[in-house]
Order: sequence, then structure tokens, then C-alpha cells
Amino acid sequence: MSVLDSKIPKGPLADKWTKHKNDINLVNPANKRNIDIIVVGTGLAGGSAAATLAELGYNVKTFCYQDSPRRAHSIAAQGGINASKNYQGDGDSDYRLFYDTIKGGDYRSREANVYRLAEVSANIIDQCVAQGVPFAREYGGYLDNRSFGGVLVSRTFYAKGQTGQQLLLGAYSAMNRQINRGKITPYNRHEMLDLVIIDGKARGIIARDLVSGEIERHSAHAVVIASGGYGNVFFLSTNAMGSNVTASWKIHKRGAYFANPCYTQIHPTCIPVSGEHQSKLTLMSESLRNDGRIWVPKKKEDAEAIRQGKKKPNDLSHEERDYYLERRYPSFGNLVPRDVASRAAKERCDAGFGVNKTGQAVFLDFASAIERYGKEHAAMHGNHNPSKEEVTKLGKQVIEEKYGNLFQMYEKIVDENPYETPMMIYPAVHYTMGGIWVDYNLQSTIPGCYVTGEANFSDHGANRLGASALMQGLADGYFVLPYTIGDYLAQDIKTGKIPTDTKEFDEAEKNVRDLLEKLINNKGTHSVDHFHKKLGHIMWNKCGMARNAEGLKEAMAEIRALREEFWRDVKVPGGLNELNNELEKATRVADFLELGELFAKDALNRNESAGGHFREEYQTEEGEALRDDENFMYVAAWEYTGDPGNEVLHKEELEYENIEVKSRSYK
Repeated sequence: MSVLDSKIPKGPLADKWTKHKNDINLVNPANKRNIDIIVVGTGLAGGSAAATLAELGYNVKTFCYQDSPRRAHSIAAQGGINASKNYQGDGDSDYRLFYDTIKGGDYRSREANVYRLAEVSANIIDQCVAQGVPFAREYGGYLDNRSFGGVLVSRTFYAKGQTGQQLLLGAYSAMNRQINRGKITPYNRHEMLDLVIIDGKARGIIARDLVSGEIERHSAHAVVIASGGYGNVFFLSTNAMGSNVTASWKIHKRGAYFANPCYTQIHPTCIPVSGEHQSKLTLMSESLRNDGRIWVPKKKEDAEAIRQGKKKPNDLSHEERDYYLERRYPSFGNLVPRDVASRAAKERCDAGFGVNKTGQAVFLDFASAIERYGKEHAAMHGNHNPSKEEVTKLGKQVIEEKYGNLFQMYEKIVDENPYETPMMIYPAVHYTMGGIWVDYNLQSTIPGCYVTGEANFSDHGANRLGASALMQGLADGYFVLPYTIGDYLAQDIKTGKIPTDTKEFDEAEKNVRDLLEKLINNKGTHSVDHFHKKLGHIMWNKCGMARNAEGLKEAMAEIRALREEFWRDVKVPGGLNELNNELEKATRVADFLELGELFAKDALNRNESAGGHFREEYQTEEGEALRDDENFMYVAAWEYTGDPGNEVLHKEELEYENIEVKSRSYK
């Protein structure tokens, strides 16, 4: 077990990034035009990186499996993006954003990275405003802010419930400018299936044209992986159905260490599972917890009556409701971090207080907010004695302005009006804090292979605070990678074009072709989805919101057996040299079946509870996560050895010099 070199500069925390930028190597503008960079993934992290690198003068090739970068899963982000501009004057600062992020991640993230993230966050907002991103504004014209879980300030910038979409369109417009200049060559509907390493350095990829089926070779002086997270290992998640781990897993098998795979975020505010027919789950933004109050009935008989349809939620008075987050966590109330809110919902439902037919749901109620806003706006218009109808009408208008598209989406899916009756929500798999290990420069353990956004093991530790994913993706792409990648590429100014007619490209292409032909020629009896759903059940039941040693050992054995069955019995219809969605899914599920075993192994190895990783054996008397700082204050980075169940652990010890490490409390 080695200790990894994260290349963090010495000196005071606030000066590390500035000092590092002053010390690293640069590439002359005239030399940048002779250097090629591949960017895999064109969401916020990849799109912003590609646009910025091309603006600097590099030649960029982008790859995405979607029809357009606009279809990246980043578009689904709803609630907002954090930045420490302190527009509200409520005491925010770079340090407070840094501290909230470290604490929110349960003291399992790298101090220097998180401070850098907080430091550049304000620049992101300026960049996006300059691009025309339509952030919400207050009556005076200033950008508006709202609060998210795990913080006591308002630092989240937003565009209704469409923040991810608007930010992605900003990055996409920046990309388009470079495409028109000829500095970005886009390869849409292409999927990376292997990394090519020459003389120990990442020098290209093997990609499949998903329309024609053609296998292609692409070379570059450096490769950037920005392909998102691996939440779909659970089958049901809030991720787009195409989201996958393949690019990350392929570089892992080529030598990039995979860090903290067990750190997966369960989001508390999702539309509940309705049955086996579902292929994905729908997120309801955490921003709703600013105004929505979460509750279940105080009495089990009332919960049972609601489940059976004998009572409606509005039949219960305030005294008959248990606003359990406000009761358990009075300081933060409904805005506790996601892992805390998720476990609290599970505890109430497991105890018999769930409110939908399956018993796996709680209420998110806006009645109080509608009344509060209605009275406030009536008073603003000089009406100090409004009728109940007037209050309700005005209150609904305010809620619609803030969350209208989210309410509309809920009503379309559930066929209930959330203005009139409380939403039903339940936790679901959302974001992954684990990912490829990277150093301070965002470089993996493979020289020349960089990883950004959700694909790396990130700055979020064991739990991500809401509205920080967009912040990290854009920070990496706009303001970190464009500096740090130059430190590596400065050695390549005389290298010239990387040829693709080499034995390394031959070998990588043969590996890909053999894999695809094996899948196509396998004469099995079950579909790819059959195996993916089975994997999802194992993952959710034994590696989900709560885990224990016995279940994790069972999960490892069951996933290994399922993987063997997959290769024996999967049926992939269609051919190799054509559009074949089942073949696309098959390669992704094959990788999930390997990642799943490592996920369980990592969770079994970490004998503590931290953030989204909750081991039942390690909890306080009050049911909160119980860390073991003496033995587990490290990043677990796994080295591939040919077998996911036998990977080698490398540790990066975490040191906190600027904050006091203590038990995380939101009470």
C-alpha cells in the first residue's frame, strides 16, 4: 500500500493555487497550435475545458455519445451553482464555502483542492454572466441567491429549475465558436472504448462511430476524460440512461487508479419508484427544500390510511404531522445535507410511516410557503387583511415563479397537482463522489491522462453539498485544467503529430474489436437489461443507503457470479458495423459488472461510516454516521490487477492543517 503523491504545493492554504500557477511550466502560444488534445465527454466539465483549451490555441477533438453536446446529462441539473460572492451580505466568504464543503464531505476530501474550488467559484459566475446565462435576479437587478442543504448562507445562483441547461448552453456556445474557428473538431455519436498508451504516456483513444459502427483511431498529446459519474451501476438512478462508467473504467484498466468507488450520493428529493417497469428515476431539485417542508404522519394508523387511500395528506392537521427533519435537526431543518436527509427518510419509512402504496415515500409540502409568500405579497400591495383565497393565489404565483417548471414536471409524471397536495419524494442514487484518482493538476496516475468533473474522485469527499457539482465541473474546465495541463504539455512542443499506425494503436484496436465481436457472437438467451436490472437490485439492496459487512461480502460474490453469467448468456441482437443500441448498452453493462464488485470491496474495506457511505455497524446512538479518523482518514485509490475483486489498495493520507476535524453536526 503506497502513499500517493498529490503534488500539492507547500505554503499557506490561501496562497497554494496562486503559487502553483506561478511555478508550473507554460506553453508558448505559437507552440499550442502544434499540440492536440482529446476531450472525452462534453458536459459542463468537458465542454468548458474544450472551449477554453481551444481558445488558448490548442487543437481539440471532442467525443460524446449523444447527438450533440447539448444532450449531456449536465443539462438535467436543476437547482443551482454555488459561489462565494456574498451578494446577500449574510457572512459568506471563500473560507466559509471551503469549510462547508469540507464538513459536508465528512472530512474526507483534499483540503487544498477544496480551497481552490472556493477561490475560483466567483470567477465562474462572471464567466457565465458574460456568456449570457440568464441567472435569476432580484428586484434591484443583482443576481439572486438561494440556500441549499448543509449551509447557513445563501450562495446558490440559479436560473429557475433549469440551471444546468442554461450553463451547458453557455459552454456549448463557447464550444461552437471554436468549432467555427476550426480549433475544435467534434465527434458526436462516438464512444471511447479504449485508451492508447505509448512509452508510458496517454497518446490517443480508440472510439466507435455509433452510427456506422466503424472503429476509429484518434491520437493526441494528452487525453482528458470528462465523462461523468457511474450512478447507473444501480440501474435505477437520476442519471440519464446513457450515463456510464466506460471511459473511466477503460483508463482504470490501463493503469489509472480508481478512488473511493463506495462514495455514492443518495439524493433525498426524487420521485419514488413506482414499479419494475421503470428504467430511470426523476430528480426533484434540492432547491425545493428551501420552501417545502418534509413530513410523515405522527401515527402509523394515519400513514396506513394514506397508503390505502382512505385519507388524504391534507386531512391531517399540523399537530398530526411529524416534520422530522425540523424536529431532529433544528439548526438546519429541511436544509440538512443530502446524506442526512436521505437516511432520515429511510428511517421513517422503515419504521412504518411511509406514505405511498409501497411505503417508500415521504411528503414535501408547500402549503406553509404558499401562505407565507401570499401574506407577504398582499402586504406589499397594501392589502393587510387579505382573504384566504387571495393569500393562496398570490402565494402560488410566487412559488410558480421560483419552481414552476419543477412543479409542472412533477404533475406530468405523477398526475397530481403539487400546488394543492404535497409532493411525494424518496431518496435515489444521484451523484458519485468516487472516481478516477487525480493529483492537484487533475492528472491521473497515467501521465498525460487528465480527468475532470464528476469523472474524477472530486473535491466532495464522502458527500457532495447541493449545487456544488456544477461548480466543480466548470471550475475544472474553465479555470484549473487549462493551467495545469500546460505543465505537462510543455515537454511536447517538439514531439510533432502522434502517428496512429503503431503497434500500440494496433493492439488497442484489436482489444476493442475482440470485445465487440465476442458480444455480438455470444448466443445467449437474456437481454442486456436483464443483467443490468439484476446488478441494480444487488447494488441497491446491499450497497445502497445502508451497508453491512455480511451484505457486502454477499454482493461481491453475487456480482462476480452475475458477471460470469452475463458473458455466458447475454444476447446482443444486430451487427457490429451498424447502429446497434444493444451493443452500446452491452459494453457499458460489462464495465458496470466489474465496477460493482470493486464498489462493494471498497465499501467492505472502509470500516466506518462517512457521508454517503453508511455502514450499519458504525453509527452513533442517534443513528448518525460514525467516522474512524484514526484509521480511515485517507483516499482509497485502487489499482487494477486483472480482477476487480483483487485490486491493490493505495492510500493518500488526508491532512487538515487549517480546520478542526470534528464530529459533523447539523443540530
